[in-house]
Amino acid sequence: MYDIKEYTSIIRQRLSDYRFYHSLCVSESAAMLAQRYSADVEKARVAGILHDAMKESSAEEQLEIIEKAGMTITPLEKSQKKFYHQISGAAFAKAVLNIDDAEILDAIRYHTTGRADMTLMDEIIYLADFISADRDYDDVDVMRSKVDEGKEQGLLYATAYTIKSVAEKGNILHPDTVNAYNWILTHYFKNDK
Repeated sequence: MYDIKEYTSIIRQRLSDYRFYHSLCVSESAAMLAQRYSADVEKARVAGILHDAMKESSAEEQLEIIEKAGMTITPLEKSQKKFYHQISGAAFAKAVLNIDDAEILDAIRYHTTGRADMTLMDEIIYLADFISADRDYDDVDVMRSKVDEGKEQGLLYATAYTIKSVAEKGNILHPDTVNAYNWILTHYFKNDK
């Protein structure tokens, strides 16, 4: 149904060696997690390979593709270029590659911020981006071990890690990440915490 070879070839032309390798690694991690959680492996591969398709594009190009795809960008997101690529990546998949599957588009759209009421595919791409083989940030081993314990533990650790690291740098935190954290606690842990 999806031509992963074609998508891989397209993003190879759009990304640096570093970012291309990262995308391949995320696609592999996404496929592994999809298999583990009985999700659609092909969709996970597609979302994984395309998640950073616009990461190295100019802000102007990213805003153009978002508009072309008819996708919305909030005033907060528009004021912070770091939020562009997840939205423009979904817009690229929709407007350029003609992918209309909401599961894939949303997984790309929320892969860095997360959100409340994440779908299984959202969760898979969010986690795959954290644990991909190329990652070497502080705590990556803890992150991988949390995901091995279960996606719920991985999601909680990932959102808490993001909130803490963004706050420590004094950067703007996307409200979707806070909403994701609260949703994960109430949805998966109820009153455990």
